[in-house]
Amino acid sequence: MSILIDAWTIAWKDLSNELKTKQTIGMMVIFSSLVILVFSFAFDPTNNMVKAVIPGLVWLITIFSGILGLNRSFLSEHENDCLTGLRSAPIDPSSIYLGKVLANFIVVTVVQVISIPVLFILFDYRFLGAILWFMLIVIVGTFGFIIVGTFLAALAANAKNSEMLLPVLLLPLLSPLMIAAVQGTRIVLENQDISDAISWLQLMAAYDLLFLAACFFLFEFIMEGS
Repeated sequence: MSILIDAWTIAWKDLSNELKTKQTIGMMVIFSSLVILVFSFAFDPTNNMVKAVIPGLVWLITIFSGILGLNRSFLSEHENDCLTGLRSAPIDPSSIYLGKVLANFIVVTVVQVISIPVLFILFDYRFLGAILWFMLIVIVGTFGFIIVGTFLAALAANAKNSEMLLPVLLLPLLSPLMIAAVQGTRIVLENQDISDAISWLQLMAAYDLLFLAACFFLFEFIMEGS
């Protein structure tokens, strides 16, 4: 319980700083909006091809805008040597990881709440699927992305070119999750048999649990080496 309390304290620190500056979330919203705008001109909204593109675009804007926020997650702690203060605090190192995961998840979710409706509007896409299943797939997929992304952001933070290193490390590991997320999203949006989407959702949940456990226990070694 103390780990969860400490994690929430760290998450609230990051979220309160973001509420004051709005720097990261503003950058992420602008980036995702530009991606949507470019693709809206590239594809004809009246073409049936749009139905095949939308599920991929949902995750494209999530991943690439999210990477911008993940890069800032630990790089900001190096300013004024704040990471040393976190390491020397009387808290479990794993609570730092959980706090960062929670803060990053909330920020990315806020960006999704803004960008996904804009995506549907600009592509003139009529949502006919089950909204609850769609939200569940988006939440589980995003959580898995944040679990792995936060861990690798901490790993890459000490590198000289951390902004370039993070995508190189992250994208191959995300491949199974993104395949499942895109397929599950496509099934729900096209209003197909929901049992097929549940199979992909179970794969995503297993991915989340596996990497959450691994990253939770390995994060302490990253903190010792940073």
